[in-house]
Order: sequence, then structure tokens, then C-alpha cells
Amino acid sequence: MPSVSVTHFSDPGCPWAWSASPAIAALMWRYGDQLQWRHVMIGLTESGRQYEERGYTPIKGARGYVRFRRFGMPFSPQVKDHVAGTSRGCRAVVATRLQAPEREWAVFRRLQFMQFCSSGLLDEDAHLLDALRDVPGIDAEAIVGAIDREDVVAAYEADRAEARTAENTPAHAQDKTAQTDGPVRYTAPSLILHAGDRELVAGGFQSLMVYDALLANLDPALERRPAPDDVAEVLDAFPDGLTTAEVAEVYASGAAQETDRTAAEEALLGVAAEGRVVRVPVGDDALWLPGSVAATVAHRAGGRFAVA
Repeated sequence: MPSVSVTHFSDPGCPWAWSASPAIAALMWRYGDQLQWRHVMIGLTESGRQYEERGYTPIKGARGYVRFRRFGMPFSPQVKDHVAGTSRGCRAVVATRLQAPEREWAVFRRLQFMQFCSSGLLDEDAHLLDALRDVPGIDAEAIVGAIDREDVVAAYEADRAEARTAENTPAHAQDKTAQTDGPVRYTAPSLILHAGDRELVAGGFQSLMVYDALLANLDPALERRPAPDDVAEVLDAFPDGLTTAEVAEVYASGAAQETDRTAAEEALLGVAAEGRVVRVPVGDDALWLPGSVAATVAHRAGGRFAVA
């Protein structure tokens, strides 16, 4: 049974949330089913006009993605057709929660890949459908078709309201909140960790060491799974795949928990040569898939993950 529940505030359009993916993957590996995740969509903007009013432009967005590469996640900086709002993408995630809750995280991830590694736009239903149509275990047309449905909109608005309750919280005290549309809101990704009547908050972008320290204080009895000797074993636990930076973070160890992306990539290439994993190009990096599912997923994905 889970001993810690995690409320995860995020948005598929936030590059900080994408850049925090290695730490999230490491938490999922280390603690597994001991953590019960609940994803809350922030809804950063209802339309791209809100971004434009703040001075955002397609070229600024593309240049910004270049700078985010320093955190290790893949990016394919492109000057997109326009600056997209994130509402419809968030509602696609919420619709998945209502239709196929076990696949909510997979859909959220796929929309992140679309946002940061392709020319796709989160406010274009055709782009959402194209991104999601090959995600196993979902009906992509039903999900995209439900974006404007009353129950989906209501659940999304509940998410937005919950995300805007950050005033006077530890995240607020640490200056890890924002106030872009009224109430003080959590920034992506913010984690609220609950165990019994205890609660600890990690607001906004944080390191894996912060999350690890909070969990150790919240529940010292948590069992912490070490990195395996065989890198392919990591991918077996993540059938939807991991990027190089995510695998490297799973392997972070020692008192400093230092990552070695080069070593991780070399190990991945070794098991790829043996046919046990497959490397699918994504942005300026790759998505590594376990051999048991790689051929099917790579075929379905087609050119969607190709380097741009």
C-alpha cells in the first residue's frame, strides 16, 4: 500500500516541468508503489493571447528552449506558427484521467514530447490527436473529442482552482509561486507530499536531492530501490520509455547523488547493440524503449519523434 501521496501540480506547456522529468523518473524508480501520484493540471494560459500580452513570441520561445537544454531533456527548438495556450492540452490530460486514469501520465508525457520536440501546438486539436493517436491503452479520438465536454471542463476548472491556492504556503515563502492571472498559484512542477497528518511542500523546480530529503523526513521507513547493475532493467520498469537524462538520474548515487549522463548513454548504447533496447531519436537526444515493446512503439510513432 502507498505510504506517501504526492500531489503533482504541472502543465504540459511548461519547460521547467519538462526539465524536472529526470528527478520525477528517479522518484518513481526508487519508491515505486509506495508513492501514490495525483496529477493536477495548472492551466498556465487559456489562450496564447495571454502569453503575447506578456511579451512572448514564437522566436523567444524557440530561443528559450535552447537554454533549457542545460538540464538534459531533449528539445527541438522551432519557431512555431504561434504561441499556444495550454488549456486544451491540459484538458486532454484531464479527459484521459476520466476515461483511462492509468494512462494519464503517458498522455501528459506525450504532450510534453509534442510541445518541446516538434512543431505541434497545444491549442490545436488536430495536433493533439496526432500526438496521442499511437499512445497504447487510450482512444485518442475520444479523448480529444471530450476536451469541451462539461465534465472534463468542470474537472479541469477544479484543477485550476486547486493550483491557485499557493498563497502563504512553503512554496510561496521560497518564491516558487507565480501570480499571473489573479490568485497565487503553484508553478510547475510543484509537489505536495502527504503522509498521515503530515505534509511537506517542494514548490516549483527542485533537485532530486530535495525530493529525497523531504521523503526521508516524511517517512524514514520508505524502502529505497537502488539502481540496478543492468541498465535495461530500468527501461523494463518504464515501458513508455525514458530519455538519456532520465536514465542517468535513476543511476545517480552516493552522498552527492551525481549524475553521469555520458556513462548512462554508453551503457544504453551497449544494451541497444544487444537488441535489448531501442533508441528512437527525439529532439537533440533520444527516447530509449525496452526491447519488448520498442518495435511496436517505434513503428506507431513513425516520424513523430524524429530530430527536427
